[in-house]
Amino acid sequence: MKKQRINIGVTGLNAIDSPGPGIAVIRGLREAKSFDVRIIGFAYESMEPGIYMHDLIDKTYQIPYPSAGTDVLLARLAYIQEQEKLDVIIPNFDAELYSFMKLEDKLRQMGIHMFLPTISQFEERHKVNLSDFGEKYEIDVPLGKAIYDSSEIFGLQKEFDFPLMVKGKWYDAYIAYNMEQARTYFNKISAKWGLPVVLQRFVHGTEYNVTGLGDGNGNTIAAVPMRKQFITDKGKAWAGISIDDKKLLAITEKFVSATKWRGAFELEMMKSNDNTYYLMEINPRIPAWVYLAVGVGQNIPEALTNLALGNDVEPFRTYEVGKLFIRYSYDMIVDRSEFEKISINGEL
Repeated sequence: MKKQRINIGVTGLNAIDSPGPGIAVIRGLREAKSFDVRIIGFAYESMEPGIYMHDLIDKTYQIPYPSAGTDVLLARLAYIQEQEKLDVIIPNFDAELYSFMKLEDKLRQMGIHMFLPTISQFEERHKVNLSDFGEKYEIDVPLGKAIYDSSEIFGLQKEFDFPLMVKGKWYDAYIAYNMEQARTYFNKISAKWGLPVVLQRFVHGTEYNVTGLGDGNGNTIAAVPMRKQFITDKGKAWAGISIDDKKLLAITEKFVSATKWRGAFELEMMKSNDNTYYLMEINPRIPAWVYLAVGVGQNIPEALTNLALGNDVEPFRTYEVGKLFIRYSYDMIVDRSEFEKISINGEL
């Protein structure tokens, strides 16, 4: 029987040293067993490497930055829909999710489906609310405070010891070992991502991550934990290994069940020296290392697509343990004419 062909729009094509999830998501979609795909890439800048990976992406369109507002984005997506007849869009950046969530009903009327967290879920798990989140759902979370001025750091010295984490509202996190570093990182992050900036108590231990998928009714469709093996200077996993950790999986299932999480997610965890797992962050989308989950038997991009289309999806029960992902870089040779086309026309 011939498989259904689905047109899917995917963001996050910046496969750089701190990569977006888009390319890994697309690789998973290309390996889907339940459907065939035509992949439409959504790019913000003409230098995003994924634009030129023609073996993975059939066509790419530039879309406006989230700061342009939902009306501008909707108009651009309406134009793309006329050309491509999209069935599904998978947004992959935290900063763009709010716009896509607000447009979910209008896009559905255009025939475009998504499977995203609700706005309340998105707001509740935000870094600035994470301490309250942990208290509400009885999950261990390090003390965190949202601040709006670097002078507030001095007043929090009784609550926070150095080193401490300084985190941006959307992205970036730095370890500050003294007051001067904390102020420097505050200024750097606030200039790039705006306010507030989050101070978080530093936890000594080993970093673990879980990528998963919730069906919106409290059921965990997928969950794959990994231990970071190599970390870049930006704190991104450049290598990791799938592990069997019942406690980590139990925390994940508790999170999905309690929140009735809808869509993909990544839990960033720290296992302290006394074997306590602390929830450091909740990323409300597919992470860049999701191809490890695909490689060990849980194709999260495929499952998310089927949920978006209203298809029945059976939860994954197993995955292979002891499989590593190792990220690498390589140089593509791109004709200047392609760069000019995407830069001038906004399409390639």
